[in-house]
Amino acid sequence: MSRTVRAALVQTEWTGDTASMVAAHERYARDAAAQGAEVIGFQEVFNAPYFCQVQDEEHYRWAEPVPDGPTVSRFRELAAELGMVMVLPVFEVDGAGFYYNTAAVVDADGTYLGKYRKHHIPQLKGFWEKFYFRPGNLGWPVFDTAAGRIGVYICYDRHFPEGWRALGLAGAQLVYNPSATSRGLSSYLWRLEQPAAAVANEYFVAAINRVGREEYGDNDFYGTSYFADPRGAFVGAPASDAKAELLVRDLDFGLIDEVRHQWAFYRDRRPEAYGPLTEA
Repeated sequence: MSRTVRAALVQTEWTGDTASMVAAHERYARDAAAQGAEVIGFQEVFNAPYFCQVQDEEHYRWAEPVPDGPTVSRFRELAAELGMVMVLPVFEVDGAGFYYNTAAVVDADGTYLGKYRKHHIPQLKGFWEKFYFRPGNLGWPVFDTAAGRIGVYICYDRHFPEGWRALGLAGAQLVYNPSATSRGLSSYLWRLEQPAAAVANEYFVAAINRVGREEYGDNDFYGTSYFADPRGAFVGAPASDAKAELLVRDLDFGLIDEVRHQWAFYRDRRPEAYGPLTEA
């Protein structure tokens, strides 16, 4: 049976401090709710700058516990007030020396459903993430929410097909991919990889990128956030490549069944033949 879900995403520039960044995202969430959105997702480490452009211990200060830290706690209250599912990417601390690039998922009644921890951690110029983050260790959970079955994959993860597939096998209908990616590094891939993942795994993808330059490096975050459907088409136009923007789009989840019946990729998988892919 067809079901239309109104989904939202936010891309924005760094405002200069956590308080104003959190306040800005609260305004975006209220705007999305006023437009009827049932679910919203924010960009990678949305309450902080993309500090991974440098390697400096001072940036551990951005980390907080999940779900009991101040940011997730505040947005749990907001989710309950607005009746909206939220995907909240933050820098997580889980005890002394244990840090993760994490996204909390909160249901429309404010219930904390769980978290995803980024699996694939880059370490190259402008993206020194291994300095800060341990690799994710919670698998690829899919969360049953008021807006449907929601999964998360974070930024650099998108280059690796295995997690996309794991989310599809677990029944994801919509996967949020919060990111911080720079114009010179990946803009060609940006419009290619996530629509291809949506096609290969036959679900919707919400691709979110930051926008603008920040104080810790030369990365030019180019926005262009979008929703892709299971046929690989954009749902409406992508966002600007130069300014903050809230996107609200209607996603027809009935298209998932339609495409899976037509293309039948899941029927024709050969998992018994894939052993060599994981035999290190």
